[in-house]
Amino acid sequence: MSDLIRVTGISATGFHGVFEEERRSGQVFIVDVELRVDLALPGATDDVTTTVDYGAVAKVVEGEIKGEPVNLIEKLASRISSRIFSEFNLVDSLVVTVHKPSAPVQVLTSDISISIERFR
Repeated sequence: MSDLIRVTGISATGFHGVFEEERRSGQVFIVDVELRVDLALPGATDDVTTTVDYGAVAKVVEGEIKGEPVNLIEKLASRISSRIFSEFNLVDSLVVTVHKPSAPVQVLTSDISISIERFR
């Protein structure tokens, strides 16, 4: 399937990380999601109930960013993918990218990110 819904730049402050300072002060995380969905029916009918509500997807992602802290952004991405699959039955597969632009590394970087791809 080649149909894709992409929501990029979902940002919120979270308290994820392995260091105490990250957990105490928090930082901005940015998430992009790519959802593989069959869009033939909504394309033919113009019926909003036959597609994925990308506003609702963004709220789910925001909730996970703001939610219970985890050590690794890999875990955060995994939680986001699980929630999307559980709440949006039309999603066949997805890619979740979590950006941590203020990651505490010893080298100047503009961004650190991971991406995971999952299939239903």
